[in-house]
Amino acid sequence: MAFQLETSRLTLREFSINDADDLYQLNLNPEVIKYTGDPPFKSLAEAKQFVSDYNAYRKTGYGRWAVIEKSTNKFIGWCGLKYHPEGYIDLGFRFFQETWGNGFATESSQVCIQYAKTKLNLQYLIGRVLPENRASIRVLEKLGFVYLKSDTCKGMQNALYYKLELS
Repeated sequence: MAFQLETSRLTLREFSINDADDLYQLNLNPEVIKYTGDPPFKSLAEAKQFVSDYNAYRKTGYGRWAVIEKSTNKFIGWCGLKYHPEGYIDLGFRFFQETWGNGFATESSQVCIQYAKTKLNLQYLIGRVLPENRASIRVLEKLGFVYLKSDTCKGMQNALYYKLELS
């Protein structure tokens, strides 16, 4: 992989076809996707097709990145940036439930924020979360995001939009 970001415990890199099974397994857990508005992949083949079709890296120069725990060399989730046609870029993350509470969302998000600021020269990032997702709200607030508004997100009413100024 040509692109990667690193922290002391994690490597973030572009998705590869070898990640399809991990992405499939990640989205099978209803607790993991509970607040996302995303359905699980219907099959491993659908996850492989998602990875094959994922063109954000070529299109925008960034995207959602596979998060690999260095000590185990295992895929533990994803974190990264996503352009939305409404004109903003969001920071998102999703991790296997057994890794929750270890600070991986905060740690991987920090390196994504640094990349957005120093390499992409972005002015701000948006974080979107449902009010019931207290853990993700805590991560966003720990990273310095502040509440911006409530709005619809992926058809879900009253989603909270948070903003992080980068300039």
